[in-house]
Amino acid sequence: MKKQLLAFLATLLNSLRDLTPIIFVVAFFQLAVLQQPLPNLGGLLVGTLLVILGLTLFIRGLNLGLFPIGEAMAYAFARKGSVFWLLTFAFALGFGTTIAEPALIAVAEEAAKVAAEAGVITNIEAEREDYAWWLRLTVALSVGFAIIIGVLRILRGWPIHWLIIAGYVGVVIMTEFAPQEIIGIAYDSGGVTTSTITVPLVTALGVGLASSIRGRNPMTDGFGLIAFASLTPMIFVMAFGMIY
Repeated sequence: MKKQLLAFLATLLNSLRDLTPIIFVVAFFQLAVLQQPLPNLGGLLVGTLLVILGLTLFIRGLNLGLFPIGEAMAYAFARKGSVFWLLTFAFALGFGTTIAEPALIAVAEEAAKVAAEAGVITNIEAEREDYAWWLRLTVALSVGFAIIIGVLRILRGWPIHWLIIAGYVGVVIMTEFAPQEIIGIAYDSGGVTTSTITVPLVTALGVGLASSIRGRNPMTDGFGLIAFASLTPMIFVMAFGMIY
């Protein structure tokens, strides 16, 4: 218990240290440049404390829960020796974490609203919800596919740079043919997949898998899955725009 408390306090201090530059930047520009007092100072202080506490709990949760379970399942599937089930788990992990990603939900809802205002879809609630859902589904499928490619790279020892180059060549080609209205959304979709839920589990999967396979280095082979997860949504969403 004492060890856990000390670890929590250490994480709390690290969170405070990480957020301190942001606090100083906001305070400097508000007081020195704009020369205005901070609005609702009490609310800002309470909000800042909640952010520090939330970040601390989030990091502790990753260390205690998500990272260990991701690595443990990667070890278990590697020992089982079934490539089919490993790839199935990789796809399900990528799909499940992405479809629940809060940042993706926000971007999809905003994209649906803008598409309705631009006349791309009918400006009714059901149509906007349908557009947002299919956009989220497209991104989630693309991340599931990306994690499969990343796992195969670890298993086969493929060089990551050639896969990344081929992926971005695909992005450039798709950009030439995709509707202008969808290109910005597609590029942002690649970024929102690398957020709070997806990154910890996918990273743990890659590191755990590389650690459990003889001849693979967790440092050189275990990372890179997130790069695929942020690359393939751009291609898939542009295809979604061409079809929808």
